[in-house]
Amino acid sequence: MNNMMFGKYLPIDSFVHRLDPRLKIGSLLLLLIAVFFDAGFLGYAILGIFVIMMALLSHIKVSQIIKAIKPMLFMMAFLMIFNLLFIQRGTLLWSFGFIKIYDQALTQTAYIFIRLVLIIVMTTILTATTKPLDLTLGIEHLLSPFKKLGFPTHEVAMMISIALRFIPTLLEETQRIMKAQASRGVEFSEGTLKQKIMSIVSLIIPLFISAFQRAEDLANAMESRNYNPEAKRTRYKQLHWKFADTISFICVIAMCSTLVVMSIVL
Repeated sequence: MNNMMFGKYLPIDSFVHRLDPRLKIGSLLLLLIAVFFDAGFLGYAILGIFVIMMALLSHIKVSQIIKAIKPMLFMMAFLMIFNLLFIQRGTLLWSFGFIKIYDQALTQTAYIFIRLVLIIVMTTILTATTKPLDLTLGIEHLLSPFKKLGFPTHEVAMMISIALRFIPTLLEETQRIMKAQASRGVEFSEGTLKQKIMSIVSLIIPLFISAFQRAEDLANAMESRNYNPEAKRTRYKQLHWKFADTISFICVIAMCSTLVVMSIVL
């Protein structure tokens, strides 16, 4: 059974599922920008409540959100440790040899953790509530003004959509390869530094081979269906902006404006 959540679409009938994909993509971009405004812990708490409300309206369970965050824990831990050790500003809180922990390092580390969690959850909500086709159409519509400049909007939209949908597949493939290598005696968490490097190599090489094989299979499947990105095409499915989309967009703008104002005031 596939336990990966990040990047997967959940076929559920919810309020967020029915929203226009252009709204969801644009709202995600605005919220991702707002996340990096220094609005303090109060601002992040307000944004966190807003994101939780979106998750509830999407009918996404807490266990599914935890599954989306779980594969990113190693990267998050690495960034947090890096910041704790190398940010040396503010009041010294603890010292042991060359290791020194400052109060601003703790604050920045907490900010980084909160930002990463919010980014992962918001991205998960987008991919869990938007079909791959709708995601492609939404990205292409948002990029359509650049078409007059010769920008390949359809190709870029298709690549972004495929990349997002390949994330859970590659994560699942990574777990499968790790289990296969572990059954052959490969230890990823134990041994010397050289042994760990060799273990990682034994994981990366088959993962790259599998990724290239999947990419080739996808390209062959698209060619067999006479897919031509440069051909003039019509759309069977049309996107329609509704009143609920307008209200939702106003709420997102209000949320982002609140964070910007708080970052200026604080």
